Order: sequence, then C-alpha cells, then structure tokens
Amino acid sequence: MANNHRTVKNVTHGVWVRICTACARHLFPAQLRMPFYKMMGMHIGEGTKIAATVDVDQSAPELITIGKNVWVTRGVMLLCHQRDLSQYEVGKPVMDCDLVYKPIVIGDGAHLGIGSIIMPGVTIGEGAVIGAGSVVTRDIPPYCVAVGAPAKVIRNFDKQ
Repeated sequence: MANNHRTVKNVTHGVWVRICTACARHLFPAQLRMPFYKMMGMHIGEGTKIAATVDVDQSAPELITIGKNVWVTRGVMLLCHQRDLSQYEVGKPVMDCDLVYKPIVIGDGAHLGIGSIIMPGVTIGEGAVIGAGSVVTRDIPPYCVAVGAPAKVIRNFDKQ
C-alpha cells in the first residue's frame, strides 16, 4: 500500500509540474512566469527572469536554486539528474543504470546564454556569464565568462 501511495504522489506531483511548466511557457512578460516556477518547487530570487523556452528538469525542480537578478535566456536546459555510468558495462542497457540527482545553484546576477546546458551538481558563481551553447559540467567561479562544451573560463572580471 505504501508503494501505491508513493506512486500516486509521484504521478500527482509530475502532473502538477507539467501544468506549471505549460503555464510558464505561455506567459508574457517573464515576471508572470516566476510564480509558476516557484510552484514547481524551484527557489528563485527577486528580479530573476526566465525565458519562455527554458527546459527545467521536471523530475526534480526543487533541486534548482537561482539567485537574484539572474537572466536565464531562451533554450537553456537545467538538468538535475543523469545516469550513473559507474557500473555501466558492454552489453548492458544504459537505461538499467540508476539515476543520480544533484542540485544546481546559480548565483546572484549570473547570465545563462541562449541554449546553454547546466548539468547536475553545478554551481555557477555570482555575476558569472555563461556563453551561448555552452555545456556546464563543473562549477564556474564568480565574475567570469565561461564558454564551450565543456564550458571553460575565458575571462575573469575584477570585483570592485
């Protein structure tokens, strides 16, 4: 019985997250989207804007924390889970590997460029700029520009 209750709870949560996602994708301006992302479980600071076409990990939106005054541009993907390939071997289906969930933290004033992908377990520092199309697989320090796949720091800004 406990397993059925958990399944019903998971399905209900999944439906709720998808409803919130659909609402957020169709609202304009960006400020109207924020309550729906928060209802999904995301933690979002004041002044943050999330574009309509951002893909949020629907299986664990509560693992996403976005600071104040962050701009998440079109086509960004925020992923909180991935396959654990530590036990993967030839002949074994990848889908048989367990999922690993890790949080994403995006610092105040950061900017995520168009089409960037933020992988599980990544922290992006305050004021960091992620270039368009970048794949962020590791933590990015504050006040820098990171680009590429995987993303690498190409410029640092001095804090005044």
